[in-house]
Amino acid sequence: QVQLVESGGGSVQAGGSLRLSCVAARATYSSFCMGWFRQAPGNEREGVAGIGRDGSSRYADSVKGRFTISQDNTKNTLYLQMDSLKPEETAMYYCAASHCKWYNPYAWDRGPNFGYWGQGTQVTVSS
Repeated sequence: QVQLVESGGGSVQAGGSLRLSCVAARATYSSFCMGWFRQAPGNEREGVAGIGRDGSSRYADSVKGRFTISQDNTKNTLYLQMDSLKPEETAMYYCAASHCKWYNPYAWDRGPNFGYWGQGTQVTVSS
């Protein structure tokens, strides 16, 4: 059973930065493809960024140029560097994992593409 634990959320002013981390425990990290999602109250969950085993990354149009997804295989850790944050990006941010053999890179932003989820970390951006 894969366990995903996010950290790094917090409160920041508009224009600020945060770096989220997600540690994958009880998993052979190299077998997993990963993603970041977010959900604000009253809104649907949306894909923010995804990364494949080859390091290829995809981003939601709204975060391109401001967010960077990366991973450190030696630490079983996924990251999301978020710069120039906006108030409308206030949400719970979730880490998600999928066995790469089942992963569809063209559905990187679809929740059903992932079988494992973390508990989330809150990001609050004030204006």
